Amino acid sequence: MDFLAVFLIALGLSADCFAVSVCGSISMGSALDRTKALKVAASFGFFQAGMILAGFLAGNTVVELIESFDHWLAFGLLAFIGVRMIKESFEKEAECEVVDISRGKALLSLSVATSIDSLAAGLTFAFVETGILGPAAVVGLTAFVVTLIGIGIGRQVGDLAGKRAELFGGLVLIGIGIKVLIEGLF
Repeated sequence: MDFLAVFLIALGLSADCFAVSVCGSISMGSALDRTKALKVAASFGFFQAGMILAGFLAGNTVVELIESFDHWLAFGLLAFIGVRMIKESFEKEAECEVVDISRGKALLSLSVATSIDSLAAGLTFAFVETGILGPAAVVGLTAFVVTLIGIGIGRQVGDLAGKRAELFGGLVLIGIGIKVLIEGLF
């Protein structure tokens, strides 16, 4: 898989990080200082990369069994994630709840929640038989940067940008899934 495809997947997977960081920034206001912002971004990036690796390792254990239809499975996983993200982008969400997203259970649960899609994407990387360390680093670093951007502009753009990011991310993942399917068929 080429760098552009990996980067676009990373952007798509980072949409949840962006949405959560925008909401967290709005919620916490000035209490979310630079140190806390870096802590949140590092946690989100670490979990994104870790889930990609976990999915890849799980996928590698079954890749020989599904080799004949792996491109369909990769397409299905990416399309499923993409459709779910698009659906979530149109759902009305309650106002941001005031929670310190940089500490304890809140940070851990948000890190896991924003990276669940990366687990499925890691499976996809195993199915298309590509290396994983480079893509994991790209996904983790992208999530880190996107989270910082979300925190930095959260007070100016509000919830609207977070939802549009999910829509865009979902469309990108579906597009990458179609590309993988076409490459597998031809």
